[in-house]
Amino acid sequence: MAETLCHGTRRSSLFPGQQPTSSGMSEEAISTSTTSSGTFMTNVGPLKKGSQKLHLFHSCTFYNSNSVELSGWATLEDIVFAALQNYTREIIYLQPWVFSALPADEWENLQNMFRIYLYNYILILQNKARLYQIPYPFVFQCRMGCELHPNGSSTKFYHLAYNAHNFLSFDVDSSHWKRWQESELAVNVERELNSYIGFCATLQYLLNITCIDHMKRFIEYGRAALERQEPPVATVFAHKRDPAQLLLVCRVTGFYPRPISVAWLRDGQEVPPGPGLNTSTILPNADLTYQLRSTLVVAPGDGHTYACRVRHCSLGTRSLLIPWGKYHLQ
Repeated sequence: MAETLCHGTRRSSLFPGQQPTSSGMSEEAISTSTTSSGTFMTNVGPLKKGSQKLHLFHSCTFYNSNSVELSGWATLEDIVFAALQNYTREIIYLQPWVFSALPADEWENLQNMFRIYLYNYILILQNKARLYQIPYPFVFQCRMGCELHPNGSSTKFYHLAYNAHNFLSFDVDSSHWKRWQESELAVNVERELNSYIGFCATLQYLLNITCIDHMKRFIEYGRAALERQEPPVATVFAHKRDPAQLLLVCRVTGFYPRPISVAWLRDGQEVPPGPGLNTSTILPNADLTYQLRSTLVVAPGDGHTYACRVRHCSLGTRSLLIPWGKYHLQ
């Protein structure tokens, strides 16, 4: 298994049932050379550029009718550039380039608009909790944002979850709420939210106009951070599971951006998916890079050669080939 993106990111959705998208990468190998460390570099075809994404997340935990804990953050691609203070509802800027991307009065307008949105959002949910006798505590989570695609088109979205289950979504084009479930609560909240014309108009403006315009500014000012590249470091070793099986492990770490392709080669040919092949999800490191592992079950002394192949945009048109031999046995 491999993730084959170079630019852009691929993440698990906040809500179940929503699948990430990806763009392909050429698998054609052109030539091979050897480094002094025994790691090989192989030229491959060009990598494709994906969509650009500005996402906002916030979570409200309602402990009782008077106590609400709020958390929120905003990401440009996978860079967290802003967060929300729980008590003041103020936006905190976490990257040095963010504040210079917009004029001061525009930041003030955005702060005021977001504060009004949050006030109405919490007020509406508190009223619904009283009206429909929702038991405390309960949690509402929101994921919203916009994506700009290579062909110039864009996607805007707003998804709401209740206690970790899909609940409602907001159709930006029609300014209309749609429910994800047939519960009495979802039906009633959908109907009432659609009656709040002003709230819907504010939300539509934030997603349809503000999000795209600001994302373009952030991309311009945050280009250096977005284009940062850290090459992967890969090692291959083995664990002897029993006399009949070896578990080959390819550990890849320290790379940025997140998308990467990792595959096992047997006698120079890519090993197809099967029960003996397993690749972990991509996990973050503390230094804002990523890591993953790929494992392959083989029979000791089967007469084949094995290597782990790693492709990443920091390597340009090359790929890493890390061979495994008996001297790696641990």
